[in-house]
Amino acid sequence: MLLREIKNIFHLELDVLYQKEEVNSFFYMLIEHYLGLQRFVLAMEPNLIITKEEETPLFEALSKLKLQVPIQHIIGVTEFMEMEFIVNEDVLIPRPETEELVRWIIDDIKDHQSNLKILDIGTGSGCIPISLAKHLPNAKIYTLDVSEKAIAVAKQNAVSNKVAIQFIKASILEIDALKETFDIIVSNPPYVRELEKAAMHENVLKHEPELALFVTNDNPLVFYKKITDFATQNLVKEGRLYFEINQYLGKETELLLREYNFSDIELREDLFGNDRMLKGIKK
Repeated sequence: MLLREIKNIFHLELDVLYQKEEVNSFFYMLIEHYLGLQRFVLAMEPNLIITKEEETPLFEALSKLKLQVPIQHIIGVTEFMEMEFIVNEDVLIPRPETEELVRWIIDDIKDHQSNLKILDIGTGSGCIPISLAKHLPNAKIYTLDVSEKAIAVAKQNAVSNKVAIQFIKASILEIDALKETFDIIVSNPPYVRELEKAAMHENVLKHEPELALFVTNDNPLVFYKKITDFATQNLVKEGRLYFEINQYLGKETELLLREYNFSDIELREDLFGNDRMLKGIKK
């Protein structure tokens, strides 16, 4: 079959579910992953024919996309900070706004990274601690998660990206202190309120772990309160606390840090203009 005919089938089947450009992106990601073909191939070879064997994974992926399985789960990997990460239903798919948080930390400390100890809370795929370890090779990176399955995925990603991470299995809601103290604590904890589910896509609701996403409507800052309290005990003097936050609760989360006597508090927007990142310094 002609490759361009398969692309047309993708649009016929998927344009009712996704935006046209998103369908284009899915198609090109799949031909690169399964066939090793770059996205410009159809411009260069509009009559390119692929074999029945080569067609099969593309049509299998099409069937999954119709069921709104995330493209990252179909190919098994995603890109974050110019690195490749394994992802599956046990971990959140890394988002661009999380990359902005990581870049903020790196920019803040790139000239002061010697002997730093950094703790990430909520490991997931490992995208935050692994990226920090890659860009801050002199820092010692720890990460904590309650999910054994998530830690298993993150360990694979640490190996494939050739970094050393100290993994801690624990629930942040159940511990008050660790043996170490840290120069930086960073977290992207669960922050989506149950009331916000209605606005979320099915591919997220059905295929990403609820444990890493949702909090109750009546206590949406439960993780932020516990982590901030934990940080008061586990950060060194003038240590830094960084959060990714719910865009609708920026002022409330900022107020929380003030209540715990953090200083130099900075609330930042992401590329889409949403309140998304927060930093405070322990006095």
